[in-house]
Amino acid sequence: MKEYSHFIAGGPVKGASGRFGDVFNPATGEVQARVPLASRAELRKAVEVALKAQSEWAAVNPQRRARVMFNFKALVEKNMDELAGLLSSEHGKTIADSKGDIQRGVEIIEFACGIPHLQKGEYTEGAGPGIDIYSMRQPLGVVAGITPFNFPAMVPMWMYCVAIACGNAFICKPSEKVPGVPLRLAELMMEAGAPAGVLQVVNGDKEAVDAILEDADIQAVSFVGSSAVAEYVYSRGSAHGKRVQAMGGAKNHAIVMPDADLDQVTNELIGAGYGTAGERCMAISVAVPVTDKLADALVAKLKPRVEALKVAPPTDPDAAYGPLVTAEHRRKVLDYIDLGVKEGAELVVDGRGFRMQGYEKGFFLGGSLFDRVTPAMKTYKDEIFGPVLQIVRAKDFDEAISLPSKHQYGNGVAIFTRDGDAAREFASRVNVGMVGINVPIPVPLSYHTFGGWKRSAFGDLNQHGPDGVRFYTRIKTITARWPKGGVRENTNFVIPTMK
Repeated sequence: MKEYSHFIAGGPVKGASGRFGDVFNPATGEVQARVPLASRAELRKAVEVALKAQSEWAAVNPQRRARVMFNFKALVEKNMDELAGLLSSEHGKTIADSKGDIQRGVEIIEFACGIPHLQKGEYTEGAGPGIDIYSMRQPLGVVAGITPFNFPAMVPMWMYCVAIACGNAFICKPSEKVPGVPLRLAELMMEAGAPAGVLQVVNGDKEAVDAILEDADIQAVSFVGSSAVAEYVYSRGSAHGKRVQAMGGAKNHAIVMPDADLDQVTNELIGAGYGTAGERCMAISVAVPVTDKLADALVAKLKPRVEALKVAPPTDPDAAYGPLVTAEHRRKVLDYIDLGVKEGAELVVDGRGFRMQGYEKGFFLGGSLFDRVTPAMKTYKDEIFGPVLQIVRAKDFDEAISLPSKHQYGNGVAIFTRDGDAAREFASRVNVGMVGINVPIPVPLSYHTFGGWKRSAFGDLNQHGPDGVRFYTRIKTITARWPKGGVRENTNFVIPTMK
C-alpha cells in the first residue's frame, strides 16, 4: 500500500507522529494509501523552514517570481493527464471534471504571472513643499492555507499561486482525504524554480489545523470548507492575531422565471446540480420556479433527465458523475434524503437504491429530486453537498428573491429569464455574494474575486483576483523630504499638514 509523506524543505519527509489517515478509492471502497497526520512539532518544523526561505524569496524581484509562475503553469499543463488521473482516483470525480478542476487552477497561475503589475504601489510627487509620498505592497511573510476535499487542485492554487507570487512562503494543509494532487503540485513548483521551503505541504487533521491557527510566525490563514469550521478558523485565527479569509458552505438557488427557456434551464440544472456528485460549494441545490404552473412543467422535464443520469466510475468518459468521496459522506447525504421524506417533501426521483455492478463497495449514489420543499425544512436550511436537487415553489418574483436573500448562506445564486429589467433588479436586490444571469454557476474568472456573503464567508477579503493580492500583502507608505540645505530654526509641535 502506498504511504504518503509530507513535503517540507523541498522534498518528501516521512510522518513522525505515528498517526495516519486512510485514503480511499471511492469507486471501489478500498483503502489505497495512508497519509501521515502531522503533530504540532512537524508543523513547526515546516514554519521554521518557511521563515528562512521567505526572507530570501521576498528579495527576489517580482519579474523573476513571475517567471517561476510561467514555468509552473507549463509544468501543470504538461502533467495534466497524470494529475487528473490521480485526482479522480482519490476524489471520485470524472476525468473530465478533474481536468476542469486543474484548469481553473491554471487560470489563477496565469493571473499570478502578472504580479509585477499587480504588486505596484502608488506615488505622488510634490505632495507638499519638497515632499513626495509613495506606497509599496510588501509580503506578509509565512502564510498558510487549509483546503477542502472537493477541489484538491483548484483551491490550493487559488491560494498559494497569488501568495507566493507576492513574495510569501506558503504552507498548505490539504484535506487528508485527497493528499496526492497537492503533494504532486508542490513537486512541480520546485521543478519550476521556486526555492525549497517556499511551498510546503503538511498533511494532518485538527491537530495540524490548530497548530497553524496558533503559530505566532504564521501571519495569515486562508480556508475553504464547511461554515462551522470556517467560523472556527476565523475566530481562532483572528484571536491569535492573524489575517483570516474563511469560505464556508452554501445553498445556491436558481430562480426560474416564467419567460425562461425551460429546455435550457433543464440542461443547466442537471449539470450544475449533479456535476461532481453535487460536491461543489457552487452547485445549484435549490431550483425556484415562479408559479405552480411553471414548477409542474419544470419537474416534468427534470424527472426523466435525473432518472437517466449515468453514474459510473471516474474513468468512464460518458459518466455524468462518479462516486462520493467517502462512505461517511455518502451516509450523510443518505440521511438527508431520509430526512427530506420525513419532513414531507415529495421525493420525485429516489437515488438511494443505486448500485454499481462490479463496484458494489464503491461510494456511489444515484441522483435524487425533491419537489414541494419548504423553507421551514431542515433539508432546505442545511447544505446537503450531494447529488440532490430541491424544488421550492415561489408564487411571484418578490418571493423568489426573498428565498436566497433570507437564507443563512449567501455564496451563489442564479436567475433564468429573458427579461433584462427583471435580471437587473434581481442582481441589485438579492442578498448573495455571486450572481449569475442565465449562468448557473457564477464562479468569477481568475482576475475577479471569489467570495460569498453571510455564513458563506468570514473575513473582509475574498479569494484570488485583486483581493488575493490585497490579502497576501500589506501597504507601507513613505513620506519623504529632501531639504536643499540648512536646519529648521523652530521645533514644530503641531501635527504636519499641507496648509
